[in-house]
Amino acid sequence: MKAVIQRVSKASVTINGEQVASISTGLLVLLGIVNEDTLEDIKWLTNKIVNLRVFADENNIMNTSLLDVNGDAIVVSQFTLHASTKKGNRPSYIKAAKPNVAIPLYKSFVKQLEDNLGKSVQTGQFGADMKVELLNDGPVTIIIDSKNKE
Repeated sequence: MKAVIQRVSKASVTINGEQVASISTGLLVLLGIVNEDTLEDIKWLTNKIVNLRVFADENNIMNTSLLDVNGDAIVVSQFTLHASTKKGNRPSYIKAAKPNVAIPLYKSFVKQLEDNLGKSVQTGQFGADMKVELLNDGPVTIIIDSKNKE
């Protein structure tokens, strides 16, 4: 399970001209899922995300978490995170999990993130053509792969 996490001042997701998600201070999480992902990956990654100290404290040092600032989150499915560009110029998405595997894991991820935060998490729509807008605060962008826990 791979996530691109962006600290945002605001973010939104629009599908077919209709805004389906919108937050102010928080994290935009782009989530890529592979067939090998499990509930253990979900637990580890959601815990890492809610406790990631990327928000400023009273001394303007990145030392507080999403939990500490009572921030919000949007989770957007992003199968292209597992693109392989090794051969040629057209990315291959063979590593990305198919919907029958990815959707249940995506839903479990969102539910676990909600449980960890103690509040609702907004989402895009799995498989939809989404327009994602964000104001990256910092900018702060972090990539985490649950298969590479360094």
